[in-house]
Amino acid sequence: MEKVKLALSSNSYDIFIGSGLLSDSELISRHIEKKSVFIISNKSVANHYLDRLISSLSGFDFGVYLIPEGEQFKNLRTVEEIISVMIKKGANRTSTILALGGGVVGDTAGFVAAIFQRGIPFLQIPTTLLAQVDSSVGGKTAVNHEDGKNMIGAFYQPKTVIVDTDTLNTLPKREVSTGLAEIIKHGILADRSYFDWIEKNISKLLRLDSETLEYVVAGSCRIKAEIVSEDELETGKRALLNLGHTFGHAIETATGYSEWLHGEAVGAGLVMAADLSFRLGMCALDDAKRIKALVTDAGLPFAPPASMEEETFLRLMSRDKKVDETGLRFVLVNGGIGAAALVERVPIEKLRATLRARENLCSGV
Repeated sequence: MEKVKLALSSNSYDIFIGSGLLSDSELISRHIEKKSVFIISNKSVANHYLDRLISSLSGFDFGVYLIPEGEQFKNLRTVEEIISVMIKKGANRTSTILALGGGVVGDTAGFVAAIFQRGIPFLQIPTTLLAQVDSSVGGKTAVNHEDGKNMIGAFYQPKTVIVDTDTLNTLPKREVSTGLAEIIKHGILADRSYFDWIEKNISKLLRLDSETLEYVVAGSCRIKAEIVSEDELETGKRALLNLGHTFGHAIETATGYSEWLHGEAVGAGLVMAADLSFRLGMCALDDAKRIKALVTDAGLPFAPPASMEEETFLRLMSRDKKVDETGLRFVLVNGGIGAAALVERVPIEKLRATLRARENLCSGV
């Protein structure tokens, strides 16, 4: 079992990564202070893993809520339904929420934990590659608004993150690819040698080689933990983790959170960010091409939906959370793969050129 420390001024915690951790009753129970537990999951995850988790909770009283499948259910209506069920089941300030699932489950459950009776403990138990390497780590909790992704949320850290890599064995190929988008992102923004390693091992990752997966989950968790430990509330460096997300969130919003998975939108967003970086002279064309090639090799789209118009992008990006008094800001590749920077006041003609490029992204055209 690997252990990654997320060190914060308060609320520091460990991320445990290994095989069979869902059955480790001692590991799970030592992070639950009282006997009242409320599990939030969804049907597909519950069919595979809910009984295994429950068998590790001997002696606890628990309730369960299953969120409907899909990003479109990550909203305030779902939050209200969960809280109603929790109240009926007798949940209180001593209860602990267990988030068993992917990013939708983890984000929603974490937000419920943040606001239920002004905050109760929760554990992240991510079951998708994307959640294991990204959304379960760092305490960002949120739900979507119809006009913008993750617009309603709070910074609220879990007591721990327990990553059972065995849960990846039941992931559909599309879900594996969507997780790879965030892994590729970590290499682009923080570690060129890590990016090189991903390039060399992408076929092993796609076929779910266990040793390769454990290495990459731990590697991405370390990169994210280091950044979050320096900037928990995203007042500076943590914003770099949004590389590709300004474009990606616009794609998700335009497609109603239902047509594109988060990682698919981020994959295209990474290529668009690389293209814009090249146009601004911040990234060599060869590096931009490598980013596009790796996104493609991971089974991800590298261009936005053909139906998404330039003006739609601009309108939706203007509502992005990274907009401040200076206007729209982008996280871009800074000097090459392995470094990134937050850039303000991007020339509109350069941005429009990227939005128009589509199939020609990162081709130098």
